Amino acid sequence: MKTKNLFWTKEELKIYILLLCAQVDEKVAEEEVSFIKSQTTSSTFNTMYKEFLQDDERKSFEKIQDALEHHDYSSKELAVLKKEIQNVFMSDKTIHMKERNLGWILDNILY
Repeated sequence: MKTKNLFWTKEELKIYILLLCAQVDEKVAEEEVSFIKSQTTSSTFNTMYKEFLQDDERKSFEKIQDALEHHDYSSKELAVLKKEIQNVFMSDKTIHMKERNLGWILDNILY
């Protein structure tokens, strides 16, 4: 099922993915939010955070897949994104099972 054309920029998509990573264990640590905010402008963060709060997990995955189809990512860009995902997971000094599972799901979506 396709969602509406999002036409997010790569930066907006990255922030949306990182927000999903931060909340997957159902407790968003301040370190996770700080890391995500450091990756973008406050305007972009606020816009994507507002949209993210309106979506459930299924809708989030649909939006991510649709947005990824819109962009042509190089292998290097995907590797950087994967590293940033891992940085969010590790920012609170532990990787929970839900974070590990989301990492595998995102690997399948990204590659």
